[in-house]
Amino acid sequence: MTIEILMVIGFCLAAYSIVGNDVPQTLGTFISSNAHRPWWVLWIYVSSILAIVLVYGWYASGVGDASYGRLETIPFPKEGVTWLYIVPPILLIILTKYGIPVSTTFLVLTIFSPSSLGSMLTKSMMGYAVAFVVAIVVYRFVIKGISVYFSKTRDETPSNIWIGLQWVSTAFLWSQWLIQDLANIFVYVPRQVPLEFLIFAILVFVVLLGVILYQRGGAIQGIIDTKTGVADIRSATIIDFIYALILLVFKEWSNIPMSTTWVFLGLLAGREFAMSMHLHEVNKYRTSRNVSKDAMKLMLGLLMSIFLATTLPWFYRVVSGIGS
Repeated sequence: MTIEILMVIGFCLAAYSIVGNDVPQTLGTFISSNAHRPWWVLWIYVSSILAIVLVYGWYASGVGDASYGRLETIPFPKEGVTWLYIVPPILLIILTKYGIPVSTTFLVLTIFSPSSLGSMLTKSMMGYAVAFVVAIVVYRFVIKGISVYFSKTRDETPSNIWIGLQWVSTAFLWSQWLIQDLANIFVYVPRQVPLEFLIFAILVFVVLLGVILYQRGGAIQGIIDTKTGVADIRSATIIDFIYALILLVFKEWSNIPMSTTWVFLGLLAGREFAMSMHLHEVNKYRTSRNVSKDAMKLMLGLLMSIFLATTLPWFYRVVSGIGS
C-alpha cells in the first residue's frame, strides 16, 4: 500500500512540477499573445486537446500505454516507486519557483534509468542544434521581410486569419509536446495504465493547467516575454509551427525521450540572433547575454541531473541498508 501511495504522490508531484516548468515553455507564446482573453477560455481549449491526446494514445497503443512508447527503454522499477524517485520532482518545483527552465527529461528520467542519460543527452543536444540552425535560416533568410513587416505593424489589430492560424498552431504544438513529455510523468506508473488511473490523470492535468493559466504562465513565462515580438499573434504562430515541426521530426526519428526544453530554447536563441542582424530594436549585446543565461540554466539542470542520477541511488542503498 505504501508503494502505491508513493506512486500516486510521485505522479502528482511530477505532473505539478512539469506543468509548472514545461507547459509555459510550450504554451508561452499562446499565453502572451492571448493575454487579453479570459484565462478560462485558454484553459478549456488546451484541456480538451490534452484529453484527446491522452485518450487516443492510451487506446491506440492497444496495451494502455499513455506515454506513446517513450518508456520502452525505461522499465518500471521492480521494487516499485520509493522515496528515491520523489526527490527529482520536488527539486524541479523549487527550481521552477526561481524561473529556471531545467530539463524535466534529464531531471526525472535519469533517476529511473541512469544508463539512458547518454542517448537522451545526444538526442537533446541535436535537438538544440537543429532548432538553433533552423531558426537562424528561417528568420535570417526565409522570412526576413516578414519579420521586419511584423515589427513595423505590431500595434495593428491582426486579421481573423492569423487568430485562427495561431490557435491551430497551438493545438499542433501542444499535441506534439504532450507526445514527447508525457513519459516524464507516466514513468511513475506501470507501463499498462488502467482506465481508472487514466481518468484520474486527466483530472489532475486539467486542474494543474487551470492553475498555470490562471497565473498566466508563472515564473517561467518571464523567459518567453523577454523575447522579441512574442506578444504578436503572427510571430507567435510562426514560432509554434516551427517548434511543433521539429518535435514531430524527432518523434518520428526514435522513441528515445528528449528534452523539449533544449529544443525550445535553441529555437528562441537562433531566432533572437537572426533578428538581431536586421532589426534595430533587437540589441545584439542583450541578445547574447540572454542566450548565455538560458544556456547556463540548461547546463545547471544537466549537471544537477547527472549528480542526482549518480548519487541518489547510492545514498538510497546506504540508508536502506541494501547491499550492506
